Amino acid sequence: MVGETNLNQLLASMAPSLDNERYGFITMLPSNPIRHVIEPKATYFEQEGLTMIVPHAQAMLYGFEVEAWFHCITLTVHSSLEAVGLTAAVSSALAKAGISANVLAAYFHDHIYVPESRSEEAMRVLHQLAEQANFGTSEQ
Repeated sequence: MVGETNLNQLLASMAPSLDNERYGFITMLPSNPIRHVIEPKATYFEQEGLTMIVPHAQAMLYGFEVEAWFHCITLTVHSSLEAVGLTAAVSSALAKAGISANVLAAYFHDHIYVPESRSEEAMRVLHQLAEQANFGTSEQ
């Protein structure tokens, strides 16, 4: 299944979906045996250590200190990994509203981790961005 590459079509049909689960970003050495019992939402190996995005309950259960809590917004449109501009458009719109955006691209969708206190506002911003793209599509 091939993902969408047209930026305007991606924006118009991104249909953001909010996951109200609280997530935290934690880090550990890859050799830490506890990494095998944690069920993260995502992981990334960096030179400095293993980054994991974990649900609140997992972070608390294993005693991890979390700097901030985030909600995940999934752009439900199937975006191609070769699409150009979606991440920039979304993060720019959120930046204009003063909302941090931690973006993770997966095979089917893009996921944006935003501060939990700003997640509803972030959803409004993304819906407005989609509406603007839909308006632009209808005028062509």
